[in-house]
Amino acid sequence: MLAYLPHFGFDFFTYCFIVLCTAGFIQFLYLLFIFSRLAFFYPKQQEQSLMPVSVIIAARDESDNLYENLPMILSQDYPDFEVIVVNHQSVDDSNWLLIAFQQQYKNLRVIDIPKNKHLRAGKKFPITLAIKGAKYEHILLTDADCKPSSHRWLRKMAGSFSTSKQIVIGYGPYTKQKGFLNKLIRFDAAWIGVNYLSMALSKLPYMGVGRNLGYTKTVFNSVSGFKSHYGLPSGDDDLFIQQVAQKSNYTINIDPETFCFSPAAPSWKRWVRQKSRHYTTSNQYKVIKKLLLGIYPVSLLLLWISFVILMFKLDFRIISGILFGIMFLLKWWIQGKCLIKLQEKNFVFLLPFWDVFYAVITPILFYLTEQKRNTKW
Repeated sequence: MLAYLPHFGFDFFTYCFIVLCTAGFIQFLYLLFIFSRLAFFYPKQQEQSLMPVSVIIAARDESDNLYENLPMILSQDYPDFEVIVVNHQSVDDSNWLLIAFQQQYKNLRVIDIPKNKHLRAGKKFPITLAIKGAKYEHILLTDADCKPSSHRWLRKMAGSFSTSKQIVIGYGPYTKQKGFLNKLIRFDAAWIGVNYLSMALSKLPYMGVGRNLGYTKTVFNSVSGFKSHYGLPSGDDDLFIQQVAQKSNYTINIDPETFCFSPAAPSWKRWVRQKSRHYTTSNQYKVIKKLLLGIYPVSLLLLWISFVILMFKLDFRIISGILFGIMFLLKWWIQGKCLIKLQEKNFVFLLPFWDVFYAVITPILFYLTEQKRNTKW
């Protein structure tokens, strides 16, 4: 065994080996304490208490999406619920469409916000109005361009509420289409989902997705809604969750019947603009959350770079290959199980390479969006 060990000294390759071991150990800790939570998550079956629910949708110039998706939400298999659509300064045919829908669906309520140049961009104002006017204590939020995967979305999401669980964090994938950009956007959503759901299960909740999220009025009012970050166009689904989620007052729901699908951005420009809006909140995160989200990609890149370098040194090839191979397979297994939990099996086969590619492209996207912040909703 000792014959396979390299000669260690104060040289470049020894330092690279130390980097390999350190980065590999950090990656192992992430697998053990964070990603394994989702990979081996099996929710307990519980008796559902189907309390009345208010579903809230903030929409701006979304007449086509409302026509396509709203009937699916209004006809959910649920005994007692209302749907509140906030028509936020729309100049398309949304108003007439919603009036027509109200004739057919008695559980639809509409709040119309006229065009006003003084109103801030974003969903916070319309969501706040809707919550204040909602009939019921329990709130579920989605977007106009989202379509639930089943007529049992509301039943399954609302069924996760209990006396101890006032926040329900769901998953929102993107619709599959042709092309590399669509695949990248879907992996982006899947990987973000794996991260925030794993972190939530590890008692480190840092976000949900506004297109599939539930909480109570009491929770919303406990922090005065979005008051602390109202000046930012985003934050209603990450900064808000960081404020209100305690160690035991939230739960996740990854039942495939609860997924809410959205169309992916059709162009690179639109996607970069979308990512820019999301990144506006990142500097507001607590230090521990920033570190946990930042150390993973850095250690992953260091693991690969040091491994490639060590392959040029004969003495280090065997031991480095063994250590890297073990970590490679562990990551593939555990993180692959996470993706399977989210019905994202298509990404499992090439997951190790998607993982590295994503770790490289994320800081590039962040740099591009820093150059030109776009806060338009």
